[in-house]
Amino acid sequence: MIALGLGLLVTAVLAMISLLIGAADTNILSLLWGLPDDQASQILMISRLPRTLALILAGSSLGIAGLVMQMIVRNRFVEPSTTGTTESAMLGFLVVTLLAPDWPIMGKMLVAAGFALMGMFLFLRLLKFVPLRDVVLVPLVGIMLAGVIGAITSFFAYRFNLLPMLLGWSMGDFSGVLRGRYELLWIGLGCTIAAGIAADRFTVAGMGREFTTNLGLNYRRTMLFGLVIVSLIASVCLVSVGSIPFLGLVVPNVVSLILGDNMRRAVPWVAVGGAAFVLAGDILGRVVRYPYEVPISVVVGVIGSAFFILLLLRRRTNAA
Repeated sequence: MIALGLGLLVTAVLAMISLLIGAADTNILSLLWGLPDDQASQILMISRLPRTLALILAGSSLGIAGLVMQMIVRNRFVEPSTTGTTESAMLGFLVVTLLAPDWPIMGKMLVAAGFALMGMFLFLRLLKFVPLRDVVLVPLVGIMLAGVIGAITSFFAYRFNLLPMLLGWSMGDFSGVLRGRYELLWIGLGCTIAAGIAADRFTVAGMGREFTTNLGLNYRRTMLFGLVIVSLIASVCLVSVGSIPFLGLVVPNVVSLILGDNMRRAVPWVAVGGAAFVLAGDILGRVVRYPYEVPISVVVGVIGSAFFILLLLRRRTNAA
């Protein structure tokens, strides 16, 4: 508990730094003592605070999505961006944008979540036809599936002149987050809480169908519940801030190296670690070329891909 409290303190410090960084000159005192129409107070309340909340919500929920998916698939190398889930959500968002452009954002998000869920079912179905002698083949299948779905999405986006919009979805960025444009991410918090409540069930389901059935749990229902959580988180984050790759891979694996595979113990750590990781990456992207910004997807993608390679090398070393 002391260590988790320290993690929360680090996350709070990073959140405070995030509030203070920006091209506009402002500080926390102006928020406490400024008038309601004061420019500094407006910047903090309309832009900085929503951005910081969006970073925390997106980071924690995407970390949990990666953890749930790893327990379901029983593979430490999977997360929404390595299984075609994000690309499926992007395809769904594109389809509903073309066919029903006037739908509210909530309706578009639900359609994207439905496509993400179908993408995960397709991924799990493909795994049954592949001789998986090596755990590395699982994310390889997912990456190839993501490539196919991404190519289909790009074709239709090109055909209907929506490539700039598609680029915005695929490039995770918090610079456009304002009050009134991030609130869907609270759904991710609800999914995180639901994953924490069902953590024991996911831990049991991760041990296999027969073991789960022998303990009296409905394996299919538990799997479906986990897939729904992942699809909702992936679609909510995509619609709100774009795609952030490898986040669900890095944080759960770091926590697993420290705490093991007990999901009940890992959930709060993954949530806090995901929030801290995204906050730190966003702060780095905002100061490295100040006052310009490097998108969070670039920062997290570089760190995540390097960590993915380290995991592969570590596994090969252990196998040798």
